[in-house]
Amino acid sequence: MTIARNRRATGLVRTAALALALLAGAARPGLAQGATAGGVAPERLVVYVSNEGSRTVDVVDAIAGRVLATIPVGERPRGIHLSPDGRRLFVALSDEHPNVESGRDAIAEIDVRTRRIVARHRSGTDPEQFAITPDGRRLYAANEDAGTASGVDLRTKRVLATLIVGIEPEGVAVSPDGRWVYVTAETSNTVSVIDTRGDSVVANFLVDVRPRAVAFAPDGQRAYVTSEISGTLTVVDARAHRVLASIPLGDERGKPVGVAVSPDGRRVYVANGAAGTVSIVDPDAEREVGTIAVGRRPWGLALSRDGRWLVVANGLSHDIAVVDVREARVVRRIPVGRLPWGVAIGR
Repeated sequence: MTIARNRRATGLVRTAALALALLAGAARPGLAQGATAGGVAPERLVVYVSNEGSRTVDVVDAIAGRVLATIPVGERPRGIHLSPDGRRLFVALSDEHPNVESGRDAIAEIDVRTRRIVARHRSGTDPEQFAITPDGRRLYAANEDAGTASGVDLRTKRVLATLIVGIEPEGVAVSPDGRWVYVTAETSNTVSVIDTRGDSVVANFLVDVRPRAVAFAPDGQRAYVTSEISGTLTVVDARAHRVLASIPLGDERGKPVGVAVSPDGRRVYVANGAAGTVSIVDPDAEREVGTIAVGRRPWGLALSRDGRWLVVANGLSHDIAVVDVREARVVRRIPVGRLPWGVAIGR
Protein backbone atom coordinates (compact mmCIF):
# COMPACT_ATOMS: atom_id res chain seq x y z
CA MET A 1 0.00 0.00 0.00
CA THR A 2 2.85 2.38 0.86
CA ILE A 3 4.58 1.67 -2.46
CA ALA A 4 1.32 2.30 -4.38
CA ARG A 5 0.75 5.60 -2.58
CA ASN A 6 4.34 6.66 -3.31
CA ARG A 7 3.90 5.86 -7.01
CA ARG A 8 0.68 7.88 -7.18
CA ALA A 9 2.37 10.79 -5.45
CA THR A 10 5.33 10.62 -7.82
CA GLY A 11 2.95 10.59 -10.79
CA LEU A 12 1.13 13.66 -9.51
CA VAL A 13 4.41 15.52 -9.03
CA ARG A 14 5.54 14.65 -12.58
CA THR A 15 2.18 15.76 -14.04
CA ALA A 16 2.34 19.07 -12.17
CA ALA A 17 5.95 19.63 -13.28
CA LEU A 18 5.03 18.94 -16.91
CA ALA A 19 2.10 21.38 -16.75
CA LEU A 20 4.35 24.09 -15.31
CA ALA A 21 6.95 23.45 -18.02
CA LEU A 22 4.35 23.76 -20.74
CA LEU A 23 3.04 27.00 -19.30
CA ALA A 24 6.56 28.39 -19.07
CA GLY A 25 7.30 27.39 -22.66
CA ALA A 26 4.14 29.07 -23.95
CA ALA A 27 5.09 32.30 -22.17
CA ARG A 28 8.65 32.54 -23.47
CA PRO A 29 9.25 35.83 -25.28
CA GLY A 30 9.95 35.71 -29.01
CA LEU A 31 7.82 32.65 -29.62
CA ALA A 32 4.34 34.08 -29.26
CA GLN A 33 2.34 36.99 -28.01
CA GLY A 34 -0.83 36.52 -25.98
CA ALA A 35 -2.32 33.26 -24.74
CA THR A 36 -4.90 30.74 -25.83
CA ALA A 37 -8.40 31.92 -24.97
CA GLY A 38 -9.77 30.44 -21.75
CA GLY A 39 -6.77 28.10 -21.50
CA VAL A 40 -8.53 25.58 -23.76
CA ALA A 41 -6.79 24.55 -26.97
CA PRO A 42 -6.04 21.45 -29.05
CA GLU A 43 -2.69 19.78 -28.46
CA ARG A 44 -1.38 20.93 -31.82
CA LEU A 45 -2.54 23.09 -34.69
CA VAL A 46 -0.09 22.62 -37.56
CA VAL A 47 0.03 25.51 -40.03
CA TYR A 48 1.96 25.72 -43.31
CA VAL A 49 3.06 29.21 -44.39
CA SER A 50 4.39 30.23 -47.82
CA ASN A 51 7.05 32.93 -47.39
CA GLU A 52 7.29 34.87 -50.64
CA GLY A 53 10.42 36.80 -49.64
CA SER A 54 12.32 33.92 -48.04
CA ARG A 55 11.38 31.39 -50.75
CA THR A 56 10.50 28.93 -48.05
CA VAL A 57 7.55 27.17 -46.45
CA ASP A 58 7.42 27.21 -42.65
CA VAL A 59 5.77 24.44 -40.65
CA VAL A 60 4.35 26.03 -37.51
CA ASP A 61 2.82 24.70 -34.31
CA ALA A 62 0.30 27.50 -33.80
CA ILE A 63 -0.62 26.43 -30.27
CA ALA A 64 2.94 26.14 -28.95
CA GLY A 65 3.83 29.27 -30.92
CA ARG A 66 6.94 28.00 -32.68
CA VAL A 67 8.27 27.08 -36.11
CA LEU A 68 8.81 23.32 -36.31
CA ALA A 69 10.63 23.26 -39.65
CA THR A 70 11.51 25.40 -42.66
CA ILE A 71 11.33 23.88 -46.16
CA PRO A 72 13.35 25.61 -48.93
CA VAL A 73 11.41 25.67 -52.20
CA GLY A 74 13.81 27.63 -54.42
CA GLU A 75 11.33 29.95 -56.12
CA ARG A 76 8.72 32.50 -55.11
CA PRO A 77 5.97 30.59 -53.22
CA ARG A 78 2.45 31.99 -52.97
CA GLY A 79 -0.71 29.86 -53.17
CA ILE A 80 -0.63 26.96 -50.72
CA HIS A 81 -3.11 24.13 -50.10
CA LEU A 82 -3.22 20.63 -48.63
CA SER A 83 -4.57 17.59 -50.42
CA PRO A 84 -7.98 16.43 -49.15
CA ASP A 85 -6.36 13.59 -47.19
CA GLY A 86 -3.79 15.94 -45.64
CA ARG A 87 -0.80 13.88 -46.79
CA ARG A 88 0.50 16.23 -49.46
CA LEU A 89 1.12 19.96 -49.42
CA PHE A 90 0.98 21.86 -52.72
CA VAL A 91 2.66 25.24 -53.24
CA ALA A 92 2.55 27.52 -56.30
CA LEU A 93 6.07 28.55 -57.39
CA SER A 94 7.00 31.31 -59.85
CA ASP A 95 10.38 32.42 -61.19
CA GLU A 96 11.50 36.00 -61.86
CA HIS A 97 10.23 36.03 -65.46
CA PRO A 98 6.41 36.11 -65.32
CA ASN A 99 5.84 36.23 -69.08
CA VAL A 100 7.88 33.13 -69.93
CA GLU A 101 7.13 29.63 -68.69
CA SER A 102 10.20 27.89 -67.34
CA GLY A 103 10.97 24.67 -65.55
CA ARG A 104 10.86 26.64 -62.33
CA ASP A 105 7.20 27.67 -62.78
CA ALA A 106 5.36 24.82 -61.11
CA ILE A 107 3.12 23.58 -58.37
CA ALA A 108 5.45 21.84 -55.93
CA GLU A 109 4.14 18.74 -54.16
CA ILE A 110 5.55 18.21 -50.67
CA ASP A 111 5.30 15.05 -48.59
CA VAL A 112 3.91 16.26 -45.26
CA ARG A 113 5.64 13.48 -43.31
CA THR A 114 9.15 13.88 -44.73
CA ARG A 115 8.77 17.60 -45.53
CA ARG A 116 10.46 17.13 -48.89
CA ILE A 117 9.42 18.07 -52.41
CA VAL A 118 8.42 14.85 -54.17
CA ALA A 119 7.04 16.26 -57.45
CA ARG A 120 6.76 19.42 -59.52
CA HIS A 121 3.61 19.80 -61.61
CA ARG A 122 3.63 21.97 -64.71
CA SER A 123 0.82 24.50 -64.53
CA GLY A 124 1.56 27.23 -67.06
CA THR A 125 3.33 30.56 -66.55
CA ASP A 126 3.42 32.46 -63.28
CA PRO A 127 0.98 30.36 -61.22
CA GLU A 128 -0.24 32.28 -58.18
CA GLN A 129 -3.35 30.62 -56.86
CA PHE A 130 -4.88 27.19 -57.42
CA ALA A 131 -7.42 24.78 -56.00
CA ILE A 132 -7.63 20.99 -55.69
CA THR A 133 -10.77 19.01 -56.44
CA PRO A 134 -12.40 17.25 -53.45
CA ASP A 135 -11.37 13.82 -54.77
CA GLY A 136 -7.72 14.94 -54.83
CA ARG A 137 -7.26 13.96 -58.48
CA ARG A 138 -7.09 17.32 -60.23
CA LEU A 139 -5.65 20.75 -59.66
CA TYR A 140 -6.70 23.99 -61.37
CA ALA A 141 -4.24 26.91 -61.42
CA ALA A 142 -4.49 30.52 -62.61
CA ASN A 143 -1.77 31.71 -65.00
CA GLU A 144 -1.83 35.42 -64.32
CA ASP A 145 0.23 36.80 -67.19
CA ALA A 146 -1.20 34.43 -69.82
CA GLY A 147 -4.89 34.96 -69.09
CA THR A 148 -5.45 31.23 -68.78
CA ALA A 149 -6.25 28.53 -66.26
CA SER A 150 -4.59 25.11 -66.34
CA GLY A 151 -6.19 21.83 -65.33
CA VAL A 152 -3.64 19.27 -64.09
CA ASP A 153 -4.02 15.53 -63.47
CA LEU A 154 -2.13 14.98 -60.20
CA ARG A 155 -1.69 11.25 -60.81
CA THR A 156 -0.17 11.47 -64.29
CA LYS A 157 1.27 15.00 -63.85
CA ARG A 158 -0.22 15.93 -67.24
CA VAL A 159 -1.82 19.26 -68.12
CA LEU A 160 -5.29 18.19 -69.22
CA ALA A 161 -6.54 21.58 -70.41
CA THR A 162 -5.45 25.19 -70.80
CA LEU A 163 -8.49 27.44 -70.82
CA ILE A 164 -8.86 31.11 -71.71
CA VAL A 165 -10.36 33.04 -68.79
CA GLY A 166 -10.34 36.74 -67.83
CA ILE A 167 -7.46 39.22 -67.91
CA GLU A 168 -4.89 38.66 -65.11
CA PRO A 169 -6.57 35.66 -63.47
CA GLU A 170 -5.69 35.07 -59.83
CA GLY A 171 -8.16 33.56 -57.38
CA VAL A 172 -9.29 29.94 -57.85
CA ALA A 173 -11.82 27.83 -55.96
CA VAL A 174 -13.54 24.48 -56.57
CA SER A 175 -17.13 23.89 -55.49
CA PRO A 176 -17.63 21.31 -52.71
CA ASP A 177 -19.13 18.81 -55.17
CA GLY A 178 -16.17 19.24 -57.54
CA ARG A 179 -18.39 20.36 -60.44
CA TRP A 180 -17.42 24.03 -60.79
CA VAL A 181 -14.18 25.97 -60.74
CA TYR A 182 -14.35 29.74 -60.27
CA VAL A 183 -11.42 31.85 -61.51
CA THR A 184 -11.28 35.57 -60.71
CA ALA A 185 -9.61 38.04 -63.09
CA GLU A 186 -8.21 41.29 -61.73
CA THR A 187 -8.21 43.49 -64.84
CA SER A 188 -11.42 42.36 -66.56
CA ASN A 189 -13.31 42.34 -63.21
CA THR A 190 -14.80 38.97 -64.06
CA VAL A 191 -15.23 35.47 -62.76
CA SER A 192 -14.92 32.60 -65.23
CA VAL A 193 -16.82 29.38 -64.56
CA ILE A 194 -15.19 26.08 -65.56
CA ASP A 195 -17.29 22.93 -65.80
CA THR A 196 -14.95 20.14 -64.67
CA ARG A 197 -17.00 17.47 -66.49
CA GLY A 198 -15.75 18.73 -69.84
CA ASP A 199 -13.00 21.13 -68.78
CA SER A 200 -14.62 24.05 -70.57
CA VAL A 201 -15.49 27.62 -69.64
CA VAL A 202 -19.29 27.75 -69.56
CA ALA A 203 -19.91 31.25 -68.16
CA ASN A 204 -18.35 34.57 -67.28
CA PHE A 205 -19.87 37.26 -65.08
CA LEU A 206 -18.87 40.71 -63.85
CA VAL A 207 -18.10 41.50 -60.21
CA ASP A 208 -16.68 44.58 -58.46
CA VAL A 209 -13.32 46.15 -59.29
CA ARG A 210 -10.17 44.02 -59.08
CA PRO A 211 -11.42 40.67 -57.77
CA ARG A 212 -8.67 38.84 -55.92
CA ALA A 213 -9.92 35.70 -54.18
CA VAL A 214 -12.96 33.45 -54.10
CA ALA A 215 -14.38 30.83 -51.74
CA PHE A 216 -17.46 28.60 -51.84
CA ALA A 217 -19.87 28.08 -48.97
CA PRO A 218 -19.73 24.53 -47.58
CA ASP A 219 -23.10 23.63 -49.13
CA GLY A 220 -22.02 24.96 -52.53
CA GLN A 221 -25.05 27.25 -52.82
CA ARG A 222 -23.04 30.49 -52.70
CA ALA A 223 -19.59 31.78 -53.47
CA TYR A 224 -17.84 34.89 -52.15
CA VAL A 225 -15.47 37.09 -54.14
CA THR A 226 -13.24 39.83 -52.67
CA SER A 227 -12.68 42.99 -54.74
CA GLU A 228 -9.57 44.91 -53.77
CA ILE A 229 -10.27 48.34 -55.32
CA SER A 230 -14.00 48.42 -54.58
CA GLY A 231 -13.40 47.25 -51.02
CA THR A 232 -16.31 44.83 -51.21
CA LEU A 233 -17.33 41.20 -50.88
CA THR A 234 -19.53 39.97 -53.73
CA VAL A 235 -22.11 37.29 -52.94
CA VAL A 236 -22.72 34.90 -55.85
CA ASP A 237 -25.45 32.38 -56.54
CA ALA A 238 -23.15 29.44 -57.30
CA ARG A 239 -25.91 27.42 -58.98
CA ALA A 240 -26.99 30.10 -61.46
CA HIS A 241 -23.56 31.81 -61.56
CA ARG A 242 -24.93 35.28 -60.97
CA VAL A 243 -24.30 38.09 -58.50
CA LEU A 244 -26.74 38.42 -55.60
CA ALA A 245 -25.24 41.26 -53.57
CA SER A 246 -22.18 43.42 -52.95
CA ILE A 247 -21.23 43.98 -49.30
CA PRO A 248 -19.07 47.03 -48.39
CA LEU A 249 -16.15 46.26 -46.07
CA GLY A 250 -14.88 48.91 -43.64
CA ASP A 251 -14.20 52.30 -45.21
CA GLU A 252 -13.58 50.82 -48.70
CA ARG A 253 -9.83 51.45 -48.37
CA GLY A 254 -8.94 48.15 -46.79
CA LYS A 255 -8.05 46.41 -50.08
CA PRO A 256 -9.55 42.99 -49.29
CA VAL A 257 -7.79 39.90 -50.59
CA GLY A 258 -8.04 36.53 -48.82
CA VAL A 259 -11.41 35.00 -47.94
CA ALA A 260 -12.57 31.98 -45.92
CA VAL A 261 -16.01 30.63 -45.00
CA SER A 262 -16.87 29.01 -41.67
CA PRO A 263 -17.82 25.29 -41.72
CA ASP A 264 -21.45 26.14 -40.93
CA GLY A 265 -21.54 28.86 -43.60
CA ARG A 266 -22.74 31.50 -41.14
CA ARG A 267 -19.63 33.68 -41.23
CA VAL A 268 -17.23 34.84 -43.94
CA TYR A 269 -13.78 36.17 -43.03
CA VAL A 270 -11.92 38.60 -45.28
CA ALA A 271 -8.30 39.79 -44.98
CA ASN A 272 -8.02 43.56 -45.53
CA GLY A 273 -4.41 44.05 -46.61
CA ALA A 274 -4.20 47.84 -46.36
CA ALA A 275 -6.23 48.14 -43.15
CA GLY A 276 -4.41 45.43 -41.19
CA THR A 277 -7.71 43.82 -40.23
CA VAL A 278 -9.96 40.86 -40.88
CA SER A 279 -13.63 41.60 -41.59
CA ILE A 280 -16.31 39.35 -40.11
CA VAL A 281 -19.30 39.14 -42.46
CA ASP A 282 -22.77 37.77 -41.85
CA PRO A 283 -23.66 36.49 -45.34
CA ASP A 284 -27.37 36.03 -44.55
CA ALA A 285 -27.74 39.61 -43.33
CA GLU A 286 -25.36 40.71 -46.11
CA ARG A 287 -23.33 43.01 -43.87
CA GLU A 288 -20.05 43.32 -42.03
CA VAL A 289 -20.59 42.64 -38.33
CA GLY A 290 -17.09 43.23 -36.96
CA THR A 291 -13.35 43.56 -37.59
CA ILE A 292 -10.24 42.16 -35.92
CA ALA A 293 -6.84 43.89 -36.00
CA VAL A 294 -4.30 41.21 -36.96
CA GLY A 295 -1.05 42.77 -38.25
CA ARG A 296 0.51 44.54 -41.22
CA ARG A 297 -0.76 43.57 -44.69
CA PRO A 298 -2.84 40.50 -43.91
CA TRP A 299 -3.14 38.46 -47.08
CA GLY A 300 -3.93 34.75 -47.09
CA LEU A 301 -6.00 33.17 -44.33
CA ALA A 302 -7.43 29.77 -43.42
CA LEU A 303 -9.84 28.26 -40.91
CA SER A 304 -9.32 25.10 -38.90
CA ARG A 305 -11.70 22.26 -39.78
CA ASP A 306 -13.77 22.85 -36.63
CA GLY A 307 -14.01 26.57 -37.40
CA ARG A 308 -12.46 27.54 -34.05
CA TRP A 309 -9.15 28.97 -35.25
CA LEU A 310 -8.47 31.45 -38.02
CA VAL A 311 -4.83 31.85 -39.10
CA VAL A 312 -3.77 34.93 -41.08
CA ALA A 313 -0.50 35.63 -42.94
CA ASN A 314 0.74 39.17 -42.20
CA GLY A 315 3.09 39.99 -45.06
CA LEU A 316 4.73 43.14 -43.72
CA SER A 317 4.76 41.98 -40.09
CA HIS A 318 6.55 38.79 -41.17
CA ASP A 319 4.34 36.76 -38.87
CA ILE A 320 1.06 34.90 -38.64
CA ALA A 321 -1.85 35.81 -36.39
CA VAL A 322 -3.84 33.07 -34.67
CA VAL A 323 -7.42 34.20 -34.04
CA ASP A 324 -9.91 32.59 -31.68
CA VAL A 325 -13.09 33.20 -33.67
CA ARG A 326 -15.32 32.58 -30.65
CA GLU A 327 -13.87 35.63 -28.97
CA ALA A 328 -12.98 37.46 -32.21
CA ARG A 329 -9.48 38.29 -31.02
CA VAL A 330 -5.86 37.46 -31.77
CA VAL A 331 -4.49 35.11 -29.15
CA ARG A 332 -1.05 34.65 -30.65
CA ARG A 333 1.33 36.09 -33.23
CA ILE A 334 4.20 33.93 -34.42
CA PRO A 335 7.24 35.16 -36.39
CA VAL A 336 7.82 33.29 -39.65
CA GLY A 337 9.86 33.96 -42.82
CA ARG A 338 9.92 37.12 -44.93
CA LEU A 339 6.71 38.27 -46.61
CA PRO A 340 4.37 35.44 -45.66
CA TRP A 341 1.72 35.12 -48.39
CA GLY A 342 -0.59 32.19 -47.71
CA VAL A 343 -1.47 29.65 -45.04
CA ALA A 344 -2.87 26.12 -44.96
CA ILE A 345 -3.96 24.29 -41.82
CA GLY A 346 -3.11 20.62 -41.34
CA ARG A 347 -5.53 17.92 -40.29
